[in-house]
Formats: sequence, structure tokens, C-alpha cells
Amino acid sequence: MATAAVPASRTGSGGVVRRRRRRVLMFPLPFQGHLNPMLQLAGALHARGGLDITVFHATFNAPDPARHPPGYRFVPVGDGVPSADLVPSGVDADIPGALLRINRRLREPFRDCLRQALALPEDDGDEGGAPPACLVVDSNLRGMQLVAEELGVPTLVLRTGAAACLVAYLAFPALCDKGLLPPTSKDKSQLDIPLDGLTPLRLRDMVFSPTTTHANMTECLKCLVDATRSCSGVIFNTFRDLEDSDLQRIANGVVGVPIYPVGPLHKISPCTEDSLLAPDRACLEWLDKQEADSVLYVSFGSLARVDGKELLEIAWGLADSKMPFLWVLRHGLLVNSSSSDDDDDQDKVRRLLLPGGFEEATRGRGVVVPWVPQQEVLRHRAVGGFWTHSGWNSTLESVCEGVPMMCRPQFADQMINTRYVQEVWRVGFELDGDQLERRKIAGAVTKLLCTEEGRRMRQRARDLRDKAIECVQEEGASKSAIQLLIDRIASF
Repeated sequence: MATAAVPASRTGSGGVVRRRRRRVLMFPLPFQGHLNPMLQLAGALHARGGLDITVFHATFNAPDPARHPPGYRFVPVGDGVPSADLVPSGVDADIPGALLRINRRLREPFRDCLRQALALPEDDGDEGGAPPACLVVDSNLRGMQLVAEELGVPTLVLRTGAAACLVAYLAFPALCDKGLLPPTSKDKSQLDIPLDGLTPLRLRDMVFSPTTTHANMTECLKCLVDATRSCSGVIFNTFRDLEDSDLQRIANGVVGVPIYPVGPLHKISPCTEDSLLAPDRACLEWLDKQEADSVLYVSFGSLARVDGKELLEIAWGLADSKMPFLWVLRHGLLVNSSSSDDDDDQDKVRRLLLPGGFEEATRGRGVVVPWVPQQEVLRHRAVGGFWTHSGWNSTLESVCEGVPMMCRPQFADQMINTRYVQEVWRVGFELDGDQLERRKIAGAVTKLLCTEEGRRMRQRARDLRDKAIECVQEEGASKSAIQLLIDRIASF
């Protein structure tokens, strides 16, 4: 395995020259879809570059230090800050507002923690040892980046979303200046206006959340863009063959700093999935008994919510499709559920949430679980399609395993990801409409798993899978980008 040159050898006691280790500081956003890629990046830097890792993290949704090797430190930030102030909840959650609160509430606690980290003696074993080289910060944590800048620490920014999304975010102010955002009407003809220079996006794809104020959205995206323009380099969890044109636009001066497309990180990093939820691994044994490409995997990620009517239509749509399915009915998925997320009897919780007669109608061909090891599920030969919320991690993992998608986006970048899945990569389609309807769901499942159109989507997905495999080979584009990133860190 290639390793980076280690800078500035120094002389220890007795005149022995030894290589100087470096430590990378990291601060992920405290949500599953952002924690995973940051920790995967940490694993790649630790394994390939010999870099020690310090992870600053919020006190809620904290990563488990026991899952990581020696050379890692974990530093909680914001003891005493109530998580209820920071976590978006409910179907009408204001996620941009939550991001802004996280930056405001954790900024000063982080300043104290960073000062302590910088003051650690260089030769204090695992508690110090390697001096910090830089801070890698989630692009949504502009407040933490400003603290690092004030204390003289160089920053790199990790974008946990697609390159196409950053291009769209950069265009947001111009769309506002033109009077297109926020939309003045909910009329479908206006919302379907194509956006010049942002093909294949429509105006509706830029409405990141109908429940978020325009002021919060504007401030949130400004902070994100400022973070990418003010750093020493932007790291992308994507690969060249997937998003080459958008990466080129960014590299040609849109942001003005070096870019490092090092993804898919879950294929480069030695880290395993670091889920905040305990997965049900028995579902893999059930998949072993199914025919190849026959099962629809259904999961809406870690934050999306549905109401009771939607849940009912999903359940009967899956039942009426007559196809095998593996459905993640996550704790907290249902808005205003009367069951507790902490209820130990998950069979009881499932029975309370699912409609009467559903289990009898799907017995033997449907499995409902609270969480799964998603990468292993998508990799399984039996999985022929993925019904997803179109978060970037799920989209990228599906592409990397050659699994076509039916998409039901809710907020943030999910609409943009869906458009690229359908119109650019052509490896899936959107399940659109204001309300889910069981007949439409059943028809979409059949389309994905049983038709010639679905077969062609699956073949295109497998072509992209092969390109993803190539890019993470030793001479591949993503491995080369990782090495350039390690060299950049060594230069600080």
C-alpha cells in the first residue's frame, strides 16, 4: 500500500532521526449521512498516509471509539448543550435552521476544545504525539472552520454530497436575483421550468424544503459556499466517471481551491459501516434464499419521515406488487408514532405500525426490520432494486453495487440526486406525485424489477459499478486523488 512522504524529520534523544508523524483533526456533522463519510475518510488517511486522527464531535449521535484502531482520539464538544436544540424532528423539520443552530451553539465550545488540542505536548503518547496538520470539517460547519482560521489551523472541507449539488448551491444566489427563488406559485408549470446552465435541474429541484424559511435556506447555503471558498481544498465523496463534467466546472474556477474527488469512500476506506443504529443481520440469511435480482430493498435513510397515510400506502403497495421485499421500518420513521423509539420489543412496534392483514398478505416474501447493514444488502445478489429517499450515501452505494433505484426524495439535495439518477445516469426513476398511492407503488416496483426498461436501468447501473471499481484500483483516479490529498496534508 502506498504511503505519503512524511515531512520534516527531526532528531530525538541520542541523535536518532525519526520521521515526524502528523495528526489530522476532523469535525463531522452529527448525522448518520455525514458521520459515515467523514469516518471513512479518516480510515483512508490513517491507513494510507499513516496519519493520526482526532475526531471532534457533538455529544449526540456520537461515534463509538471502540470501533476504531489506535491512533484515533475522540473529543466531545458541547457538553451541556441540549440535543433537542440541535436535532431537526418531525415531517416539517427545518433542517437548515438546525444546521445554523449547531454552528451557533457549538462554536465556542469547539474553540476551547481546539485550543486544548493545539496545546498538547508533541511527545505525550496517544494523548498528543503527532502535531496537528489541519482540520477537515464538514462543509455545513462554517462556524467551526472560522474558529480554526482564528487559531491558525488550515482547513480542508469535506462535501458529503454530490459535486452536482455544489454546482447548484453556487447558483442559488443568481436564481434568487432573477426572482425565480423562492417560487411565487405552487403551479406545476412554473415549478417544472428548466434551469439554464443547470441541466437537468428544474426549479422544483432547488426548493430544498417547503417547510424551511427562505432566509434560513439562504443563510445556510451562503455558509456552505463560504466554507468551500475559504479552505485549502475541497474533498468530494464521488468519482470522476460519475460526475466528471460537474467536477470540471468546479475545478475550472467555480470555487477557486484544489479539489479532491476521492470517492466512493466506502470502497477506499478500511472502516466498516459505523451505524448509529443496530442492524438486523438475520435479513442477510433471508436474502440468501431468494432468487437473483428478485428483491426490492426499501429504506428511506436516517432522517426522512412519513405520516400514517403514506405508511399505509407503502405497505399495501408492496403487498400488491407481489414481489419479494426487504423493508427498513426505522424507529422514528412514522411521524407522531405512539410507540417509543426505545421500545425493546421491536416485533410489537412493527405490529403497531403496520396495517392489519399486511403480514398475512406478505408472509414468506416480505421482511420488515428496523435497520440493516446497507452496503452488504445492496451487494447481495438477490437485490434487484432499491426504493430510496435519494440521500447521497444511499445513491452512491447503490451505484457502486449496480442496483437501479426508484426514488422518493423529501428534502435538501435529494431532489437533485434523483434528477441525476433519472436523467443523467439513467439508472432509476422518480416516484413522483404529492401523495403516495398503492397502485402507483405496485406498478413502479413491477417496472423496476420485471420489465425490459428496468433491465436496461440495471445494466447501466452495472456499467457504472464497473467504473467505480476501476477508480479505486491502485492506479485509479480516486486512489490518485487520495494520494494528492495526503501530500497536501503533509505540506501544512
